[in-house]
Amino acid sequence: MRSKCPLLLTLCALLVFCACDSQRVKQENPATMNQDTIVLALPQETGATLLDALKKRASVREYSAQPLSQDQLAGVLWAAAGMNRENGKLTAPSALALYPITVYAVTAEGIYRYNSADHLLQRVASGDLRTTTGLQDFVYSAPLNLVYVADLNVYDPEKYPQISREKATVLAGLDAAGAAENVNLYAAATGLGSVTRGSYPTADFLQAAKLDPERYTVVLAQTIGIPAQ
Repeated sequence: MRSKCPLLLTLCALLVFCACDSQRVKQENPATMNQDTIVLALPQETGATLLDALKKRASVREYSAQPLSQDQLAGVLWAAAGMNRENGKLTAPSALALYPITVYAVTAEGIYRYNSADHLLQRVASGDLRTTTGLQDFVYSAPLNLVYVADLNVYDPEKYPQISREKATVLAGLDAAGAAENVNLYAAATGLGSVTRGSYPTADFLQAAKLDPERYTVVLAQTIGIPAQ
């Protein structure tokens, strides 16, 4: 029996090492953000049930500086505004099916526009511009901030004379809220933290993202990351 013990201990140690190493690789697979175009993977079919996600959903305001993995980044963006049907419709609903919202992902490396049709990110500005996405300190160090930008020209006054600019902004805000709640549930289901925010310096972000303030406006923002321990 004594001769078998060392072998058994060695096998147990090897299994523990492999499990830890597998977890380490998974945790250290950050998204590579220093590119002008980032092609995202399709979302993985993992996570909690919808009921579990609803139970776990909570606003988080303290984050680790650790960047999201490639799979996590892809899942967050697809949850927000990914194409989920062959007819081009998205994961979140839109009033009049006009889809005025574009989601911008902001990291320490720059501002990226999410392309729903091709499921990829396109950089529109380089550098750490997280200060343009919010007014709270945790925003500036969190690994990912999403900014929901509305194209108000979508509400063509000739086609929709009943929709004023103010009403258009409200409708776009409702669309963004649906997208943001998708992200909140995805985060809760996959162990991430998130918080939807109504505070952001609109003019600063539009300038940084090179967007015309006569046409575009920020209607919502959100922070996502790994909750601080």
